[in-house]
Amino acid sequence: MNVFVFDIETVPDVDTGRLIYELGDLPDEQVAEAMFLKNRQKNGSDFLPHYLHKTVAISAVFRAQDRVKVWSLGEEDSPEEELIKRFFDGIDRFSPVLVSWNGSGFDLPVLHYRALKHGVAAAQYWDTGGLDSGFKWNNYISRYHARHTDVMDLLALYTGRANAPLDHIATMLGFPGKMGMSGSKVWQAYQAGDIAAIRNYCETDVLNTYLVYLKFELMRGHIDQRTYEKECELLRSVLQHAEQEHLTEFAKAWG
Repeated sequence: MNVFVFDIETVPDVDTGRLIYELGDLPDEQVAEAMFLKNRQKNGSDFLPHYLHKTVAISAVFRAQDRVKVWSLGEEDSPEEELIKRFFDGIDRFSPVLVSWNGSGFDLPVLHYRALKHGVAAAQYWDTGGLDSGFKWNNYISRYHARHTDVMDLLALYTGRANAPLDHIATMLGFPGKMGMSGSKVWQAYQAGDIAAIRNYCETDVLNTYLVYLKFELMRGHIDQRTYEKECELLRSVLQHAEQEHLTEFAKAWG
């Protein structure tokens, strides 16, 4: 079975914000500040609606056969459309089990709106049995089906009152947690042109998600202790031998 653990990082979609709020030729930074302000006035938060997020990084852990791979889709200069297309093309090709932390509440709705904006086809992802009868009873769209496992949503028993930050749960379980930056710093890094730092941060977040997922699989009896330890050692070996410094640093922090 192919397992595709994913995480995204986003910034304000200033192009759409400029159109919606009729902000003319204001610079991107001022458009974003106007978007934040309008959102604060509406609900007291800077956190924008899903449709006003632009995806700047999609990182993944892919577990298949005897290998595990950690990377970010596309290149640092890849346009958003390419990142979105690569994500859904991977689903079309491999039909993996998707794994996320709050993917139902944030990541996937954002990717839906971005795919809609860019006209990215995703037939396998949206199938509920019309193309493959097996997808009628197990697809990516239904909250209670298994093709997408939102670990946070399941642990919270589908109630927002019990939701928890990935960083806190990862730390509780002895994993590294946040490294490099936080989500609140992504817009600042994007403005500075530091896409590499955003992608690196996203990769460490998705590693935490994968490790929490392995613990979850152990807890619900899908794997035993020996298999869990083997999966951890496989990932540890990959990270220790990686060329990217943030991956080797994650391995060291993991201990």
